[in-house]
Amino acid sequence: MVLEESERELIEECRRGAPEAFRALFERYKDLVYSVAFRYSGEQSAAEDIAQETFLKALVGIRAFRGESGLKTWLYRLTVNSCLDQKRRRNRLTPLVDEALSILRAPDLTAFDDLLRAELSTRVRAVVATLHDEHRMLIVLRYTENLSYDEIAAVLGCSTGTVASRLSRVHKVLARRLARIAGGKGPSHD
Repeated sequence: MVLEESERELIEECRRGAPEAFRALFERYKDLVYSVAFRYSGEQSAAEDIAQETFLKALVGIRAFRGESGLKTWLYRLTVNSCLDQKRRRNRLTPLVDEALSILRAPDLTAFDDLLRAELSTRVRAVVATLHDEHRMLIVLRYTENLSYDEIAAVLGCSTGTVASRLSRVHKVLARRLARIAGGKGPSHD
């Protein structure tokens, strides 16, 4: 991966300790980091903590950044690690707030349709929240951040085939759990 000239210059300025360079890095990537953190944690305060931890890791680790991946990919990886670190510290599942079904919203829906869709959305989010950390992160990176399999592989440090295989397993687990909900059995922890 070849870094863009502006990205390379930004990294070099950060390595020299230029505060305005790190501020530029922060401004460029703060929304991306916060978005992943929020969609993973489902809580504003947790997402803010994760984002802060991620940028502290970036500040400390920028000197060791070798440029083998893009800066954005490196920050995704730091964010993923911060999310998992936060999860381990809190040692509990947190809901993953994901409004994936809002895309399906039609302009002529009745109030009853809205209520049914909201209930389904809540159930889907509850099922996604029961996934293992790594599986939930795959869902966030693929469907919330819209990363390609190659990009996810770079972020997670694995092969594209591994990403495809893991997503396939996650899709099967989600299908089983959602089928149980549709049948009235409630979420399960496969």
